[in-house]
Amino acid sequence: MAQTTTWKVNDMVRDASTGGVNNIYWECRVTDNDNADCNAVEGGKLRLTPDASASDFIAYASLKESDVLGWIYNSLIEGDETAAKAKARIEKVRQDKVTAQVARKTAEASGMPW
Repeated sequence: MAQTTTWKVNDMVRDASTGGVNNIYWECRVTDNDNADCNAVEGGKLRLTPDASASDFIAYASLKESDVLGWIYNSLIEGDETAAKAKARIEKVRQDKVTAQVARKTAEASGMPW
């Protein structure tokens, strides 16, 4: 059973004068490739406090999707895990939910015998 995992930035709110991003709305969606109605989503809102004078500041106009996804992955870190491990943990929870949905779906049948 193959699944597709997609990370998506749904929207961002920024300070128009500095270009600093204040809020990021995101989701991680896992969908079963053979059963599109079997899917699981985790999403959230990442609040940021941008400092336009910081050396690592990236103004809105210069952002790439990979920059923003990196911020999201870093915000999900628990304990001593890396951003990659945090990302993988979120994905695994969603993948397991989809696997369970598919199992329930294939274990049931509907209809009438006539």
